Amino acid sequence: MNKPFRLLFILTFVCQCITGQNQKNIDQQTLTWIRYYNIFPLSEKWAIHSEFDNRSFVNPIHENLFVIRSQARYRANKIMDFGAGFAYFNVNTQSEKIDPDFSVPEYRAQQDLTFINDIAKITFHNRFQVEERFIQKADKTGLLNEFSFAFRFRYRLQAMFTIWEKEKRSIKGTISDEILFNQGKDNRNNTFDQNRIYFALRYHFNPNIGLELGYLKNFQRRASGVDFYDRDIIRFTIYHRINRKF
Repeated sequence: MNKPFRLLFILTFVCQCITGQNQKNIDQQTLTWIRYYNIFPLSEKWAIHSEFDNRSFVNPIHENLFVIRSQARYRANKIMDFGAGFAYFNVNTQSEKIDPDFSVPEYRAQQDLTFINDIAKITFHNRFQVEERFIQKADKTGLLNEFSFAFRFRYRLQAMFTIWEKEKRSIKGTISDEILFNQGKDNRNNTFDQNRIYFALRYHFNPNIGLELGYLKNFQRRASGVDFYDRDIIRFTIYHRINRKF
């Protein structure tokens, strides 16, 4: 077993051990995530990545949240990629059983370093990401005039590979596992935040347009430390790269 596959196995095992503790209250949910992902190259090394992501519960159909994210990315060399950006989250509710009259905004800065390795026609991405999260506080009746702040640390191991390719068309597969940790005074009971396992297929009409359909298993510890979300997520993504020649 080569090193990236060993890391993926170890990461999955550790996450299962963490989430297997004190599982007293588990809320099972089914969602759809639909997003548009745009890549706008500025030069051979620099690009702007933007995305619009709408997430909804399935039963009943209800808005979960909406995300707008933009980041600058710099490809330092063949194996190293840097990114930094900002995201706005508009959170309607985290439970399909609750329908508040207001939405909670979150403002999030992010920075990441990604190592890229090609092994036996499989491209592995090791991404280390830090987020600074500013979340407006709320009670049962509305928003409060104050914010909570927390860091979140993320590590994702992702494998991408080509299944079929003809002329400019292709089908690619993706397998990934990501673990997330919180750090902040409001997250003392849920330092471990969540684990995300993802499987997807992407069809490219050409190198610049692709459609991806995937399944994401998301297990998340809530702020209480003993309550969890167990989420089955169907994710659909439109990838659009602006074709520019330098």
